[in-house]
Amino acid sequence: MSFRTTTASTYVEDVSPGDGALPPRAWYASSDAKSLSLNGGWRLRVSPTADAEDDSFAEPGFDAGDWAEVTVPGHWVLQGGGAFGRPVYTNHLYPFPVDPPRVPTENPTGDHLRVFDLPKDWPDRSDGGAVIRFDGVESCARVWLNGTVLGEFKGSRLPHEFAAGHLLKPSGNVLAVRVHQWSAGSYLEDQDQWWLPGIFRDVTLLHRPAGSARDFFVHASYDHLTGEGTLRVDSDVDGRVSVPALDIDVETGTPVTVPVEAWTAETPRLYDGVLVTGGERVPLRIGFRTVVLEDGLIKVNGRPLLFRGVNRHEWHPERGRALDPETMREDVLLMKRHNVNAVRTSHYPPHPAFLDLCDEYGLWVVDECDLETHGFTEQAWRDNPVDDDRWTPALLDRAARMVERDKNHPSVVVWSLGNEAGTGRGLTAMAEWIRGRDSARLVHYEGDVDCRDTDVYSRMYADHGEVERIGRRLDGGTRRRRELPFVLCEYGHAMGNGPGGLADYQRLFEAHDRLQGGFVWEWIDHGITHPELGFAYGGDFGEELHDGNFVCDGLLFPDRRPSPGLLEFKKVLEPVGIEGVGSGAVRITDKRDFADLSDLAFEWSYQVDGETVGTGPLPVPALAPGEWAEVKLPEPPVRAHGAEAGWTVRALLAADTAWGPRGHEVAWGQVPVAARPSPVLAATARPVLADRVITLGPASFDARTGALRAVGGVEVQGPRLDVWRAPTDNDAGAEWQSGTRWAAVWRTCGLHRMRHRLDAVDIGDDALSVRMRVAPAARECGLCTVLRWTSDGDRLRLTVSVEPDGEWTMPLPRLGVRLGLPRADAVRWFGGGPGEAYPDTGSAARLGRWESTVDGLQTPYVRPQENGARAGVRWAEIGGLRIEGDPEFFLSARRWTSEQLDAAAHLTDLVPGDTVWVNLDHGLHGIGSASCGPGVLPRYRLAAEPAEFSFVFTETG
Repeated sequence: MSFRTTTASTYVEDVSPGDGALPPRAWYASSDAKSLSLNGGWRLRVSPTADAEDDSFAEPGFDAGDWAEVTVPGHWVLQGGGAFGRPVYTNHLYPFPVDPPRVPTENPTGDHLRVFDLPKDWPDRSDGGAVIRFDGVESCARVWLNGTVLGEFKGSRLPHEFAAGHLLKPSGNVLAVRVHQWSAGSYLEDQDQWWLPGIFRDVTLLHRPAGSARDFFVHASYDHLTGEGTLRVDSDVDGRVSVPALDIDVETGTPVTVPVEAWTAETPRLYDGVLVTGGERVPLRIGFRTVVLEDGLIKVNGRPLLFRGVNRHEWHPERGRALDPETMREDVLLMKRHNVNAVRTSHYPPHPAFLDLCDEYGLWVVDECDLETHGFTEQAWRDNPVDDDRWTPALLDRAARMVERDKNHPSVVVWSLGNEAGTGRGLTAMAEWIRGRDSARLVHYEGDVDCRDTDVYSRMYADHGEVERIGRRLDGGTRRRRELPFVLCEYGHAMGNGPGGLADYQRLFEAHDRLQGGFVWEWIDHGITHPELGFAYGGDFGEELHDGNFVCDGLLFPDRRPSPGLLEFKKVLEPVGIEGVGSGAVRITDKRDFADLSDLAFEWSYQVDGETVGTGPLPVPALAPGEWAEVKLPEPPVRAHGAEAGWTVRALLAADTAWGPRGHEVAWGQVPVAARPSPVLAATARPVLADRVITLGPASFDARTGALRAVGGVEVQGPRLDVWRAPTDNDAGAEWQSGTRWAAVWRTCGLHRMRHRLDAVDIGDDALSVRMRVAPAARECGLCTVLRWTSDGDRLRLTVSVEPDGEWTMPLPRLGVRLGLPRADAVRWFGGGPGEAYPDTGSAARLGRWESTVDGLQTPYVRPQENGARAGVRWAEIGGLRIEGDPEFFLSARRWTSEQLDAAAHLTDLVPGDTVWVNLDHGLHGIGSASCGPGVLPRYRLAAEPAEFSFVFTETG
């Protein structure tokens, strides 16, 4: 005898998108129809499997008094202190066996309950109906209202509505939602992010009056030759459309052409209108613009675009992907204030309110479908759902729910089919459906190598050389591909310290028309607030599979503080070029695509040895996009004799805007006038040996080792030659060009454990010379080093000479000296600032005089690593010493050693000591983007080659 059991949860493993949901439609923020938010406190019970509990919880009268209470929108694993499970992070590996469409029996399932009453003024059943709308649930859900099943759905980052009016009652309505963490839909949602189950977007009850529009489509094109816009609003219910500012009042479906101001990301002109049907008034925000593929370029309103973009996952360090309006607005404002003009919604449609903000403030949007099957790469894409016809209805459902929801947003200029899902018939079906529904936008998909289905040749992390070849149309591929514009949908992997090379990419974008910009990966670190670790990343929750801190690869820290990478990106993206033309003029270039410079005010300032000695306005014409002018600077306010001098020119907002206050800095440039004279020190003092101590001017040395002990009253440990840095995430990554992981090479060679062999301490008539060989154990290569000390009686000069010995086949992490100082806190310097800079991340370093504390010099990368270097330092004052460089140097200072920094996994592992360790570096290896992409460009690599550099030390008292 045999028998077979089935469960009520078979829908979980069904490849179909679900059952019972209404067809997708346009989303809008409000209308005059009633609505009731069902956000807030819900009751929750989490079970270990999909069928551990029966459906009785959905019946009216069920007692859930002993259930936990959680907040919706929210993820249950981020609530309850771990009582409901824990987050899981993988980059592309599925955290369950790959056996589509099957998922494990161990399938955490959250039963959610919400009891609600209707408002007293809620219309009765005779006045239309009602729908319950879910804007986002991960990853699969079944819904009941008052004990009746409404349906099931998949598609976590997409909206689903269910007819509910026939089941509503005045009070005591029971909304029950069973949410499964894993489902067949999970195979389509393998994005690089945390796996976080729950109802994480809004739940809303919407009244749908009789005669209201179920759906409508706003078509608002712009003719750049005539300056006219054509508006047509299609609605499935007849009505009228009015736009008072344009004197429009027409029936739905009727086109009307009038003079308008166009919508662009730089000039986001929106017209307020209203759609009136027999049952509802829906406010409209209309932006007129036309998107075309013309002359091999993406053009909007007749002009080609340059995307200065970011990839944006939705993230909050405490709430995960459950974002509130304030957080979304903060993101948009930060983007606008840092010269970002475009967003790729990686890798799913965002909360719909985010697109309203993009319309309002002005951002180009590549709207990406909720689709990624990256984990199938582990089996050479075998069984990939996008090439399996059984899954095509689910793919089309996802495409339709994105397009129908977001079709009325002028900010959306490109539809993206998804990300890293291989290739297949399902993607072609999606592209064909999208073009059939909306021919007024372009289609993108990075994985379409031959561009069969897409309008854009898109790549990830192509290196600078390849990008230049593509820009020159010297790349291969199909003829169709060679005729299309090129976009880097991901580049500049912003993981930890970096990314490097952004300015080099931007120069290529601006030099070749075919290169229409790109999107840095990504906007924000996905660290999770943790009581012991500060911010947690992959592995911190005991995941059996995880990808570590690869989830922390953003331009913002998890708490939305801008990283040095974002400040660098802002400088690189400046929409105004400011370049010196000799010392008496600047060339001002409008790098925008649409707007002139009339909204900006320019000002000059003049610096002598880093101090501003004069300022004033600088008249600049209202240049049109692409135009430039040479603008004469005034006579310098003072004559700089024997000092470094130069101009700084800034472009500022001339008046308050929606996204920035008057005076907000948009761009800046510096023009040198007089170079810094090198520090001069006459070697007049003689070294004197007495009682095992050598004195030279203000300094004392250990006679046996030649080690510096003090400069005047300042005790000093060292200095010693230093070549090691705590590897950055980019150092640890494999360069895409060569596969080299420099951090591993450096460790294999032993650069993290260099040994110093003293060869001689020579006392001459006017100098103390210490000769040594610095080398790693087990290796024959080394660095022959001479520290030569001289003094004029008051000051002390150190000249470091380095000669490589043996075969060096790798760049050095750093080359300089490290010394220890006690009780140092305040730091002052003249050089690049105010933030950190490295050879290929130094665009935002502005020459000036700066101040900080030692703690303030640190950059709090979620995973500790090399950070905090200040570039182009002429002199610095710290711990009672003034240090002048010849030539300029990189300055770092921290309360722990590089070795301690290297050993730390989280910031909380770093314990300040009594000594401040100061690095004075002649050179640093660049940063690159090898955590996921190309490494350091050759010109930014620190070669092991002969070098000589000097520092002058003076006690400051």
